[in-house]
Amino acid sequence: MLLRSLSLSHGYETLTLTLRPNRPAKNRLSKIIKSCAPRMDLQGQSVAIIGLGKSGRAAARLALARGASVLAIDENKNLGLLEQDPLFEEYSGLRTILGNLDVQLLKDVDLVVVSPGVPPENYDLSTLLESGQRIMSELDFAAEILPKDIKILAVTGTNGKSTVVTFAGQMLNHFGIEAFVGGNLGNPLSEAAFLCLSPSMKPRFQVAVVEVSSYQMEIPNKYFCPSVAAVLNLTPDHLERHKTMKNYAMAKCSLLSHMTDTKLGLLCFGNQHLNEAVREHAENFNLAWIGAFPGVKINIETKIASLEVPTMGVVSQLQLDAMNVMGTHNYYNAAVAALCVLGLDLGLDANGMSSTIENLRAPPHRMEIVHRDANGVIWIDDSKATNVEATYTGLLGLKQQKSVILLGGLAKVVYGEETNGFEQLIDPLKYQRCVITFGSSGKMIQKTLSDNGLSIPCIGAKNMEDAVNCAKRMAKFGDAIVLSPGCASFDEFRNFEHRGLVFQEMAFSS
Repeated sequence: MLLRSLSLSHGYETLTLTLRPNRPAKNRLSKIIKSCAPRMDLQGQSVAIIGLGKSGRAAARLALARGASVLAIDENKNLGLLEQDPLFEEYSGLRTILGNLDVQLLKDVDLVVVSPGVPPENYDLSTLLESGQRIMSELDFAAEILPKDIKILAVTGTNGKSTVVTFAGQMLNHFGIEAFVGGNLGNPLSEAAFLCLSPSMKPRFQVAVVEVSSYQMEIPNKYFCPSVAAVLNLTPDHLERHKTMKNYAMAKCSLLSHMTDTKLGLLCFGNQHLNEAVREHAENFNLAWIGAFPGVKINIETKIASLEVPTMGVVSQLQLDAMNVMGTHNYYNAAVAALCVLGLDLGLDANGMSSTIENLRAPPHRMEIVHRDANGVIWIDDSKATNVEATYTGLLGLKQQKSVILLGGLAKVVYGEETNGFEQLIDPLKYQRCVITFGSSGKMIQKTLSDNGLSIPCIGAKNMEDAVNCAKRMAKFGDAIVLSPGCASFDEFRNFEHRGLVFQEMAFSS
């Protein structure tokens, strides 16, 4: 569900929620609020933080540091109280509520900040909006405190956003430009905002490179205004939450809502859903394309990318042959990252971008070579491939590497589709040794592949451990064992990172 309207007025209602007043912090934070002069004064105000995952906890600390009293809320009764967390011991004015919540409490605070893991329909947020309650996303809440001279480079898309963000950060560092890299990847933006809360007001970074998920954009943003924003691609994913591709595209393209003629937006060329969504969100900014000019085009054969930033009007060449990251899709990730970095208008030499390519390193669990065992088998962790399209992209880079492919877990819901999407893997799988399916969706995947004429052996396993043991028996000298599940991990693991780490442990024990 995409909330389309948001009131950000500064008129406050009389409070009925009673919290202890927030004492000044015991250390350097005691002078933060006065020295920062934020656009939104939270001193003495009350803020409800909904969702106490990594983003929510960071937002809670940021609110407390700005002088607010905080009501920390999560439906998970098994979470610990923030009051007992050493990270919050210097603050008062904090109260945690776990489990069921009286929604009336949300009407009695000055501001509600929603973590990305919380669907907007929870806690009756739509009704709260209609009543005039001030509601912000964690992303917008954090962006409001960032100094204006910090440029934001934001990246979203179904696949590839973590890698593009990581590459962009590495490129900036190569040129001596300090960058915060986070958002949906790693540290929340609220952590970056917290770093800016210092009496000296000297930011520790010049650019915030932010990965943005569709969940973070469901509540419209006012302060999160990137200098460069890229929407990499859009394929069916997260439809259990967004319901339709139109809703999904609208959430992604809301990243472009505040772009102006001094900003650069980068969009996947030829995607109908994105084209329709961007017309509703975009106003007046410089638009570039992934796959067309102005923008980025790649010749895979010559390993050369051509880049044209609209505001620069010059086509430069990016040499990709020195790249050490697996997969031809990473040529695109590197080229897009380079265009985004150039679009920040930091005075970098476009022709010097090729010098960054050799040292690029992908984030973990993305076609990551983790081990070569005594039997000459290469182990590759692509646990981040949580949907079919990501697995498909990874397989395209394995045509010259005979592999045993592990597919399985919890398949993503695709509303309105008669297939689960795994049939599109038939062609790239034909180059491989065999397929082993596992997990709660393993039998379904095996049937889909068999029904669509898979030409290599397809073996069913109960869970990932069984699948790995089977893979060891099937792999020959020089083969690779590749975990590229095409599914979510929650049937067996906490998240894709946990799944990848368990796979790596199995690799090293082989």
